[in-house]
Amino acid sequence: MKKVKVLLLSLAIVFLVAYIGSLFTSNNTNSEWYQSIKPAITPPNFVFPTAWTIIFVLIAVSLYLVWISAKKKDKQKIAIVFGINFLLNILWSYLYFSLRNPLFAFIELIFLWLSIGAMIFITNKVNKTSAYLLLPYLLWVSFAAVLNYLSI
Repeated sequence: MKKVKVLLLSLAIVFLVAYIGSLFTSNNTNSEWYQSIKPAITPPNFVFPTAWTIIFVLIAVSLYLVWISAKKKDKQKIAIVFGINFLLNILWSYLYFSLRNPLFAFIELIFLWLSIGAMIFITNKVNKTSAYLLLPYLLWVSFAAVLNYLSI
């Protein structure tokens, strides 16, 4: 029963992050401003929520697996690295879509990308499957970095 609670909490935390990020994003993807800077290689709008939903599920499962596999002494490190990543994930949406500042968003995205690397590094020491589940996140944010850079 404890593992079920950890899984549900992992899903709740990750989808709260997704929800908060969407508050900055969803009303802006069809805006005149975004349409004017959107790179030609940008996928259709429906691709983003689909990809992000899959990625957020993978992040939640990764968090769950690493948490139930970790020793007590490692849990604080795990909480910190995931927490920093979640804040950076939300911050990118705010900088890019609410402040409409692709340059600041790109600089911040470098830190987001590094935080994903840190998540993979930390989780790999505890649960390799947890680390592998984060690879699509790293790849998707790498693609997002290209799109962000092209919109500066």
